[in-house]
Amino acid sequence: MPVAAELAFASVRVLGQKLRAGEFTACELAEFFLQRLETLGSRFNAVVRVTRETALEAAAQADRELKAGQDRGPLHGIPYGAKDLLATRGIPTSWGAAPYKDRLIDEDATVIIRLRAAGAVLVAKLAMVEIAGGMGYRQANAAFTGPGLNPWDIKTWAGGSSSGSGSAVGAGLVPFAIGSETWGSIVTPAGYCGVTGLRPTYGRVSRHGAMALSWTMDKLGVLSRAADDSGLVLHAMAGADPLDPSAAQRPYRYPEDPAPKTFKFATLKGAADKVQTEIRTNYLASLEVLKTLGTLDEIDLPNLPYSAVASTIIACEMAAAFEGMVDTGDVWELTAPEDRPGCHAALWIPAKDYINAFRVRRKIQVELDDLLAKFDAVVSPTLATVSPPLDQSFGEYQRGFSSSQIGGAGNVAGVPAITVPNGFGEGGRPTALQFVGRAFDENRLLTIAAAYQSATEWHKRTPMV
Repeated sequence: MPVAAELAFASVRVLGQKLRAGEFTACELAEFFLQRLETLGSRFNAVVRVTRETALEAAAQADRELKAGQDRGPLHGIPYGAKDLLATRGIPTSWGAAPYKDRLIDEDATVIIRLRAAGAVLVAKLAMVEIAGGMGYRQANAAFTGPGLNPWDIKTWAGGSSSGSGSAVGAGLVPFAIGSETWGSIVTPAGYCGVTGLRPTYGRVSRHGAMALSWTMDKLGVLSRAADDSGLVLHAMAGADPLDPSAAQRPYRYPEDPAPKTFKFATLKGAADKVQTEIRTNYLASLEVLKTLGTLDEIDLPNLPYSAVASTIIACEMAAAFEGMVDTGDVWELTAPEDRPGCHAALWIPAKDYINAFRVRRKIQVELDDLLAKFDAVVSPTLATVSPPLDQSFGEYQRGFSSSQIGGAGNVAGVPAITVPNGFGEGGRPTALQFVGRAFDENRLLTIAAAYQSATEWHKRTPMV
């Protein structure tokens, strides 16, 4: 039976229920999303490769297993896309970079293996900013696939570096996608594209087989329609991995505990002082919703150099990871002109700066944990502006606006965050609300985000594509 067009934007649970009810087969569901990827993916520069053959093989296997009564769980037979920094055996992995666009890595990333074990069907490798943005890009056209385009307005950016993951979920090309974040690369495209984005705790998800930009800051996470979907996917991905020593030896289940009836929230002083007017208005309206879910205090972040520490660590680790790209000259084949010399300057950062950044980082982790321990979540606008126009540099469009420091602080400390849609701003483009929590407390954030989404309808709004 054909899959109804409106199911392009359905949740994982709804798709799973309809699949098991016999409304369509896993092959029909895969074919539905494969056709959307093939016909609409290029409209948004969202897709590097559609994996049609392997996807239909996996979907046929899912149908056989479900018919035989073997159910692998809520992701069984559900299509998804993966950011193209995740290794996939037999399928090129480009890292968004022209020199590597046809490069094969002869293994599967751990998250690919775990999602396959959960029955999920990989239908596409999704576009990304070249080298995950580590070379210092300053405009949208920083990938050989072209600038990531926002499904709400294709004259604006989808966000980086998980641009394809954000636009593919936002446009209903896949039910969910895997992205990565070192400093904003999940929450930014999720916020701009009007979807839910979960950045787990550092070490919650194995990064084996994923491109390393910053070994001590990279995190793999989920972009999806709603918080519940992100929890289901995290359940399949999380856990220790002997192939990744940084993967935490901590079990994870979703959901784990009954949700509290009320929550204790904290807002950041001045968090909405330097944001666009509509973002401030939507943020204040969101706080009114949160007051119905719990208490609301106002706090200051500890006065620490979050951005300086984050940028120093990322630059030094990127330089170590990509020194070979400089040596071979491949760096000069990158798309964005400012990316080509980007690694050279980082190679000259003194070792003492890197060491001192780690000394301060420890203080950040301790003080931020002390603060977060007092609340269920710290709340702020996800971004200071809606998605910027393609014909302006980020700096030009965002001049005079700035987000709170919780993004830098959270990534340096390695704590989790989730962003959810909370309205629309300039040009009818999405705005978003962010919740940040204590390390390894993803389930609390997921519960909060789900409660907010139960009280609002923003995550159900979809673009005309």
